Amino acid sequence: MGFDGVVTGHYAITRDGSMGKTLHRAIDNSKDQSYVLAVLTVEQIAGAIFPLGDTEKVDIRKEAAERGLYVANKPDSHDICFVPSGDNASWLHDRLGSEVGPIVDQSGKKIGEHKGAYTYTIGQRKGLGLSVPTDDGSPRFVLKIEPKTNTVVVGAREELAITKMFGENPVWCGPAVTEKPTQGFVQIRAHGQALPCTYSYDGSQLIATLENPLLGLATGQAMVIYDGDRVVGSATVSETVA
Repeated sequence: MGFDGVVTGHYAITRDGSMGKTLHRAIDNSKDQSYVLAVLTVEQIAGAIFPLGDTEKVDIRKEAAERGLYVANKPDSHDICFVPSGDNASWLHDRLGSEVGPIVDQSGKKIGEHKGAYTYTIGQRKGLGLSVPTDDGSPRFVLKIEPKTNTVVVGAREELAITKMFGENPVWCGPAVTEKPTQGFVQIRAHGQALPCTYSYDGSQLIATLENPLLGLATGQAMVIYDGDRVVGSATVSETVA
């Protein structure tokens, strides 16, 4: 369309170097949005401009106030932008309705029912509504959600631990990852902690092996690989290994 670039208000930084133009974390780590931008290709990053990335959010608000802009006091958004109430379950229920299904333990024994598997998240403990206690009285956690059978699988907390993840449909934000194991970090939530890992690419899947076990990772989440503050690439988690 003849544009030299696309400017957005995302908190991230692009840098020019020997690898070309690469994507990096913002200076203000609490507002960093590089995780959600990790779906951008090298070609898209080349035309992206993020002028806010090297400035703290508090300084942005200060300048907005000095310029008389109404957004200076606008509350930060912490939830899904199109669900302003933050009540994700109600939003989904209004659109998907209720569908009763079983809650089972790892042996497949039914121990309860739910009104929609979509209302649960991996690692959830509260709100399960189970009347069948465990033998030792320990709490149960959501281990797996099976949409095809509308089944929620629960079990002990330690069963949530994983040490390796595989990601499909990878996108590289710089030079492509190779089969050579490389030290780096993986992040699996927008404002989650970057976890030390060894990563590689086998030709079809991005693989990250964690230094320490991780609890509560669901397939379908985005796994984003970092080399320091540089975004290496991303993929959609397709499989996990304990």
